[in-house]
Amino acid sequence: MGNIIELKGIRKSYDGNVNIVEDINLEIGKGEFVTLLGPSGCGKTTTLRMIAGFEIPTEGEILLNGKDISDLPPYKRPINTVFQRYALFPHLNIFDNVAFGLKLKKLGKKEIEEKVHHALEIVDLEGFDKRSVSTLSGGQQQRVAIARAIVNEPEILLLDEPLGALDLKMRKEMQIELKQMHKELGITFIYVTHDQEEALTMSDKIVVMADGCIQQIGTPEDIYNEPVNAFVADFIGESNIFNGTMAGHLKVEFCGAVFDCVDDYPKNKPVEIVVRPEDIEMCPAAEGQLVGVVTNVTFKGVHFEITVECGKFEIVIQSTKSAKAGDEIGMKIGPEEIHVMQSESSDSVFDGVITDKNTVLFADGEFDCDVTQLYPGSHLDAEGYLITADGGKIDLKGVEVSVQIPVKAITMSDDENAGGTCGHIISLIYKGDHYKYIVRTESENDFVVDDEYLWNENDYVSIIVKKEDIKLKLKEEKGKG
Repeated sequence: MGNIIELKGIRKSYDGNVNIVEDINLEIGKGEFVTLLGPSGCGKTTTLRMIAGFEIPTEGEILLNGKDISDLPPYKRPINTVFQRYALFPHLNIFDNVAFGLKLKKLGKKEIEEKVHHALEIVDLEGFDKRSVSTLSGGQQQRVAIARAIVNEPEILLLDEPLGALDLKMRKEMQIELKQMHKELGITFIYVTHDQEEALTMSDKIVVMADGCIQQIGTPEDIYNEPVNAFVADFIGESNIFNGTMAGHLKVEFCGAVFDCVDDYPKNKPVEIVVRPEDIEMCPAAEGQLVGVVTNVTFKGVHFEITVECGKFEIVIQSTKSAKAGDEIGMKIGPEEIHVMQSESSDSVFDGVITDKNTVLFADGEFDCDVTQLYPGSHLDAEGYLITADGGKIDLKGVEVSVQIPVKAITMSDDENAGGTCGHIISLIYKGDHYKYIVRTESENDFVVDDEYLWNENDYVSIIVKKEDIKLKLKEEKGKG
């Protein structure tokens, strides 16, 4: 099966500097059901609109069957789009809504009737052709929108959060119906959603996006069982995520215990651990690799969700067996159930410049720092000039530096004047005993912050760093050992 769509080095920016989509490379095979999955603002809809032709890439190529269509207008592409807002014509009945595109093509009356009736059959609306759109339920209106798209026999059908306006029961029914339609039509579906269950239920291939970039591409099973990083693990399904350290060959330490595992990294290497709640087995305390006290039990219909306090860590278990709050239980985790990932760099690194006050400007803010670390053996004189070990005098104003801050050295406050700069929390992941946050400043500089307290996404916070925790390096020395 060849590729019908290829995205090569796609970037989309507005106003010249704000990248909405960055370096997207993606191959979509003929007849595949591919889902672009990610949180709001991750770039998935922009990517879909570029495939449709409603947006033009700032850089890169979009190939259709091997030919570049980046500048081809939407009406010349063999692609139709179904939107969340169905955009049906209220003054036309169902037949005329579905037939609208065919009439623009000036097809014969008989051919239009045949195509419309076939499309209505596929979406299970035969006999509805004379009814008014206003008499239909949300699910039926969605079917009309799909019929209008497929009646043109496109090679590719794009669906932008098409089930977002439906209630939960209707959404689940339409998921099954869409999968069945895809099988019957045999055309390529490219689907956008932020709903992980939708993606896992319907897709042949899932493209997980965050922050304008692709995080992982794979089958639903790959994405769920082998996430490449903590973001994917946290976004797809329920996860216990912990910081850990490799204790030896196929052995990893986390939550204060050593476990056998199937992923191998060098000994003492910091790693991140993912354990799905359904993969933890409850047992008597004496038999457990971990022991903890049950703090909460919630019945979820098909299983119980059990929260356990294990030392300073919180662990979530999903089991068909129940437990009671206050019970001491053991927990077993097999090697196959422990997914070990390379730990992402947690230090925050920025480009900065020294001011005439011997402070450092970076990430939209000004911070106190120790400039003498730039020249070993130096000190500041009474006028603020740097005196080197050999007696030389240096005016540091305007000197460019690299700024490095360990993640554990950063704290947050809701007092906007408390720190050197401010930003919005754009991401948070619970790591068992603390939260990992990403705080983004106005000019899109990101701070990685570990904090035991729960903040909310989009909270506006100030960033506090002590003077002694800011590590400076002259720009020309950056990268030297």
